[in-house]
Amino acid sequence: MAVKRFPIAVMLGCFLVFGADLAEADQAYSFTDLGTLGGSYSQATSINGAGSIAGAAWVPGNIGSHATVWNTSSASDLTPGLPGVSSQAYAINNFGLVAGQSVVQLGGSNWAWRATIWNGTSATVLGTLPGTTHTDAWGINDAGQVAGRSIVDPFSGHYHATLWNGSTPTDLGIDSAAYAINQAGLVVGSRNISGDYGAVGTHATLWNGSVATDLGTLGGSRSEARGINALGVVVGSSFTNGDASYHATLWNGAMALDLGTLGGSNSEAYGLNNNGLVVGYSATVGNSSHATLWNGSIATDLNTFLDANTIAAGWLLKSATAINDNGWIVGTAENTITGQSHAYLLSTLTVPEPASYMLMLLGLAVLGVASRRNVG
Repeated sequence: MAVKRFPIAVMLGCFLVFGADLAEADQAYSFTDLGTLGGSYSQATSINGAGSIAGAAWVPGNIGSHATVWNTSSASDLTPGLPGVSSQAYAINNFGLVAGQSVVQLGGSNWAWRATIWNGTSATVLGTLPGTTHTDAWGINDAGQVAGRSIVDPFSGHYHATLWNGSTPTDLGIDSAAYAINQAGLVVGSRNISGDYGAVGTHATLWNGSVATDLGTLGGSRSEARGINALGVVVGSSFTNGDASYHATLWNGAMALDLGTLGGSNSEAYGLNNNGLVVGYSATVGNSSHATLWNGSIATDLNTFLDANTIAAGWLLKSATAINDNGWIVGTAENTITGQSHAYLLSTLTVPEPASYMLMLLGLAVLGVASRRNVG
């Protein structure tokens, strides 16, 4: 009788999936408080390959936020001179184009939030779908394609995922929202399969052109995709079976993988890089929200990378929203002494090793090949 290779392959696959975390490289990070535009608050939402950061910072008096770009610790106000709640930036591409939203006066006392692109010197308000009341832009790739949302029905508040090529919008469907786009133009977000966005049945979704693919859940009723890398790997969050909690989730094209938590009930992934390192937040055992880095199946509290002086100054990293291929991470930190929340940058001296992620995917591939060979 011929000896079957399936058990050996399974053993190898299991080692690659669960033993890969041993390859995680030790990292040394430097913390930078990115500051504000004179107010008490700021938030960082995106970082490009060159280390330019996009987000929003509050102006004096905390009367509103302005879309902001940081280069190292220098903040540039993209909407200077505008009072009140006026703009927010959500994404920046490798050419420095920034996507977000800004207040547009429609005439008289009427106003609306509109998806906006900043090129460093000027702002362009993107076109709207028929009947649109508000729009926002959450993702932009190097080709200038923009992904976001439109509220088309002012009475029901239904969102439509929207893709802009230039200033022209394309409706990706009712009861949906788009949050990220990769260099190939693949868009991710969420879509309600029952026709009521935000309710039971909202699932993480990938759009390839006009074709929408339901990415599924971790057994619960809802999920949401927030980031996609060049390889098409998607991250976000999903309710677990019974909807008792939601966990950071990675979709690799074949399955949804539960990334786990820091010991608490909930977690959520917001972004990932092309090395497969994932960032977001997780609840701790004490139910505090902490910025989190996932490398393979290992969840690491980013606060463990802070030096003693930063901790003594009162900084607590609450969430991480984006990571570039150099391993630089941005997000929002709370100062427990002053009560302020500021955008931060964690810059690393060495590029984090992607071995855990790559070995995990290889392990899954080995399992799949072995399974097919064992059929019959």
